[in-house]
Amino acid sequence: MTTIAAELQAAASRLADEVRSLSFSEPITHVYHPLDYAWAAHAAYIAAYGRGRKDVVFLGMNPGPFGMTQTGVPFGEVKAVRDFLKIEAPVSRPQHEHPDRPVQGFACTRAEVSGSRLWGAVAQRWGTAERFFNRHYVANYCPLTFIEASGKNFTPDKLPADQRAPLEAACDRHLLRLVELLEPAWVIGIGAWAEKRAQKVVGARSKIGKILHPSPASPLANSGWADAAAADLAALGVCPLSDLLQETGPKTQVEKVRRSAARRVSAG
Repeated sequence: MTTIAAELQAAASRLADEVRSLSFSEPITHVYHPLDYAWAAHAAYIAAYGRGRKDVVFLGMNPGPFGMTQTGVPFGEVKAVRDFLKIEAPVSRPQHEHPDRPVQGFACTRAEVSGSRLWGAVAQRWGTAERFFNRHYVANYCPLTFIEASGKNFTPDKLPADQRAPLEAACDRHLLRLVELLEPAWVIGIGAWAEKRAQKVVGARSKIGKILHPSPASPLANSGWADAAAADLAALGVCPLSDLLQETGPKTQVEKVRRSAARRVSAG
C-alpha cells in the first residue's frame, strides 16, 4: 500500500472517530456508521484505488441504503463492488438497526440504482476499474446513513443547522485532507449539494463542477443518466468528449451528447 493510500485510510478513520459521537433528532431514528461496521471493505477500496494523485475526484453526498451502507464502498452496489471493483470483505451490523433496513453486507440482494448506474457507466467506458482509477477517484462527503422511523432515507442536506454544523465541520476537514493528498485538478460533485460543499471547502485548490446525480428519484437520470453525465463533463471541459463515450459507440451517440452539452451551457 502506498503512502497516499495509508494517509487516506488514516483520514477516513479520523472522520469515523469525529462523527461517532454526534447526535441527531427526529425524524431521524437510526444512524448507521459504515466506516465502523464495514471498515474492512472501505479500507480495501482505499488501498486498491487511492494509491496516487488523481485528475478528477467525484464526490457524492452520503451512503445509499443498498450501496455504501451495505458494502462500505462509495456508491457500493453489491454486484459492482464484488464483480467490477473486486472487493469483498466481512461486514458486521450497526449497533442500533432499523428492522426494515437491515445491513446484510455482501449478502444484500437489493440493487442500489445510483451505484449500479455509476459503476455500470464506468465499466462500459473504461473496461476495468484499474483504468478508471488511474486518473479518477470516487468518495462520499458524509459517511453516515440517516433513517427515519418509517425506514425512509433522510439526507444530510435536510438536517437542522445546529445538527448539520458539527457534521459538516468533520466532513469538511476530511474532504480538505483528501484533496491535499490526491491533488485533483477537478472535484466534481455528484449532485448540487456535494458541489456546494466542495466549493466551500476546496477553494482554489481545484476546479469545481457537478454532474447529474444518478438517483432513481430524478426523472432526468431515469431518462439516460450516463449520457447526461457525459454531457455535463463535456460542458465543463473536464476531458475530451471522446474520452467519455464508448470508443466503439455510434457517431449518433457522440452527436447526441454534444447537443445535450450545448443545451446545458446555453441554459446556464
